[in-house]
Amino acid sequence: MKLFLLSYLLICLFGLTVIAVAPQKAVIVTYPDDAPDSVLDQTKKEIERAGGIITHEYKLIRGFAAQASTRALEAVQALSSQYLPLIEEDSIVSIDGDLIRGGHTN
Repeated sequence: MKLFLLSYLLICLFGLTVIAVAPQKAVIVTYPDDAPDSVLDQTKKEIERAGGIITHEYKLIRGFAAQASTRALEAVQALSSQYLPLIEEDSIVSIDGDLIRGGHTN
């Protein structure tokens, strides 16, 4: 009981800090062919710093797939004015061109 009261007093006096985890979405980030490796590396580091993960690095195009928060993606957009990334939601497209999200056809 004393521990509960002490905890309650500390929360009331100092406030309760809640750590919110930003929701993440699956995206594909691509850059123009002339973008240097340093730009892609900086982008990946920014996403990871914000708690995101790089899920796949492409070889044929200058880009990668990631799970990232909206905040991280906004930061990525602001990193370079010369090499602007194209950020698209990652989704499955069927052979007949239908877009599939979460198992449903749109």
